[in-house]
Amino acid sequence: MMSHSPFVQLDSISTSVVIDCTNKQPRIIYWGKKLSALSSIEPLLALGKRQEAKCAPEIEPLLSLTPCYGDGFIGAPGLELRSTDGNAWMFSGEINDIQQNENHCTISMFDNVRKIKLNYQISLNYESNVLSAATEVCNMSDNIIEVDWCASLTVPLHDHFDTIHSFEGRWANEFRRSKLQRFMGGYLKENRKGKTSHDNFPGVVLSNSNTNETQGECFGFHLGWSGNHRTRVESLSDGRNFVQLGELLHPGEVKLKAGECYQTPLMYVSYSKQGLSTLSNNFHTYVRANLLTYNATEKLRPVHYNTWEAIYFDHSYETLADLANRAAKLGAERFVLDDGWFKGRRGDDAGLGDWVVDKAIYPQGLAPLIKTVNDNGMEFGIWFEPEMVNPDSDLYRQHPDWILQAENCQQIPFRNQYVLDLTRSEVVEYLDKAISEILTAYPQIKYIKWDMNRDINHANNAQGYPAVHKQTLALYELIKSLRARFPSVEFESCSSGGARVDYGILRYTDRVWTSDSNDALDRLSIQKGCSFFFPSEVMGSHVGPRDCHITGRNIKIETRVGVALFGHMGMEMDPRELTEHEAKVLSDGFALHKKNRKLIHGGTVVRLDSQDCAVNFGIVAKDQSEALYAHNLINEYKGALPPSYFFTGLAESKNYKLERVWPVEFDEYRESGLSQLNGQVFSGEHLVNFGIQLPIMLPETLVVFKLTEVK
Repeated sequence: MMSHSPFVQLDSISTSVVIDCTNKQPRIIYWGKKLSALSSIEPLLALGKRQEAKCAPEIEPLLSLTPCYGDGFIGAPGLELRSTDGNAWMFSGEINDIQQNENHCTISMFDNVRKIKLNYQISLNYESNVLSAATEVCNMSDNIIEVDWCASLTVPLHDHFDTIHSFEGRWANEFRRSKLQRFMGGYLKENRKGKTSHDNFPGVVLSNSNTNETQGECFGFHLGWSGNHRTRVESLSDGRNFVQLGELLHPGEVKLKAGECYQTPLMYVSYSKQGLSTLSNNFHTYVRANLLTYNATEKLRPVHYNTWEAIYFDHSYETLADLANRAAKLGAERFVLDDGWFKGRRGDDAGLGDWVVDKAIYPQGLAPLIKTVNDNGMEFGIWFEPEMVNPDSDLYRQHPDWILQAENCQQIPFRNQYVLDLTRSEVVEYLDKAISEILTAYPQIKYIKWDMNRDINHANNAQGYPAVHKQTLALYELIKSLRARFPSVEFESCSSGGARVDYGILRYTDRVWTSDSNDALDRLSIQKGCSFFFPSEVMGSHVGPRDCHITGRNIKIETRVGVALFGHMGMEMDPRELTEHEAKVLSDGFALHKKNRKLIHGGTVVRLDSQDCAVNFGIVAKDQSEALYAHNLINEYKGALPPSYFFTGLAESKNYKLERVWPVEFDEYRESGLSQLNGQVFSGEHLVNFGIQLPIMLPETLVVFKLTEVK
């Protein structure tokens, strides 16, 4: 006789999730628009009953939260185990307990033969419509159990979610979105680089083929994990479809002794029936309320100046003091001293691991530079790459065994550095002490740019086992420990740009470095892709130098500034190269950002559907009282005149003053209607549904509009 509730229903502000627990295994039978209080759950079983298919099992194996071989499931399993007696791989559990508290539930399954327990922790956040879920595997037997794979959750999808949106790229070209039609069989993306990676972001969106930014159904999935990962979208021949995300484990990486448990990373899922932008704002709402300790609408995020692309490793107090003076005059509020300040660091081939100030360059330490920065009204930040060591360093010469390495496997050269083994307590203790001593000696340091500049090619620890799982957890604990003792210090996650951007690291950091490319045209695509899961205030976005050192492109200062406006803004250049005109434009851009940063860092993102030659989007205040909209033209439109621009997201019942706020000087070869519209008041109904005629613009230029409610 069933001793638990037959159904679990979780409701958020606009979504319902129903888990059927009437069988041995729990399964999701509904996820979509919020069900009314009058709706009964039981009819869902009758409405969804499947008949026996031709040339198929008489009893169809369930597509449960964790489908397994032991239950006859022959799609991709949600769990793969091994044991010394060879029995665990056929796991077949049965529900033995369900606990529900409003929008959270715990469901337990137990295999009484193999003595293995599964615990599901599932929460549906009410305000954001984001569900978070993890699965725990516990070994209650006397055997050692190896976990080869455990999906955080298996989520079924209706057949009309036929379009896969993935996010991929490379160094300096992250978050590129690609689309393909879902197909019979498995869509699989795997990452083995030991960090989140530039290549395969651990997230995927499934939508209807007719879904766009403002209408249609879609699901978004993300794994909050900074190590190896796997994403699978599978369509079975019987018409069932599902999504699985989880940590990719190397053989032998997770071994459970009697009584030990393994918990998967959290998987985050959200549903929208109002298009892709609404889906993104679900995730943004969740991040702001549940992951970030930094409230950007209460404590304004300061405009950055980062020294890297100005001087690289060529440090001197005189040069840096000059840069600080110039940056402050331009409007910077935080000065970040990048790579090159510590012992022996004259290039990328030495010094990593020796986290003491280089007295050859800074004979009086960092105090004089910090004083100059603070006297200019700026906070001081500093760069670390704690997880790495150069062979040419005192640390490596003293402890060559402290790195991840495999016996009889030659190390792969990668930026002249090796990866420290954070699974060794003495390594973590050394790093904690070294970083703490710098922060204690210089309490004026308010910001750490935490970098990681190589992949993990040989992931073996001192015991000879794969270490990425424990390495990632140790990283989290190290940052967590430092933050607890230095609560006024903010942390940035950087990994050669955007190779460690995920909800796992975001629990311990305040912002991410979105990409090493400051090329404004590349940044349009990068920041657009990143915005699917991350709000603008966590995306580091800097104005780069006139000539981009990565792409070689020379882009006007107005465009570089206009693109950087819509993130956590800063600059990463040599201000000594600026002309008088460029300095004025940059200063004006910082002023515009400061004037609107509460809106930029707290508003609702509306990505506008547009042709490939342009990137259009807006950020609208939660109460729709104001908004910023950008039209970024990459290449010329095919027609003689550009199309109309619609201000989707404004309240149709309100009236708005329309202003062109960027660039300050807008050059036109012939006068358009834009100048006559500037400062005029229009109804939201007209702006949303009729729009405005865009002016003819040159490629690689942009225009930014401000809409302000007039009562």
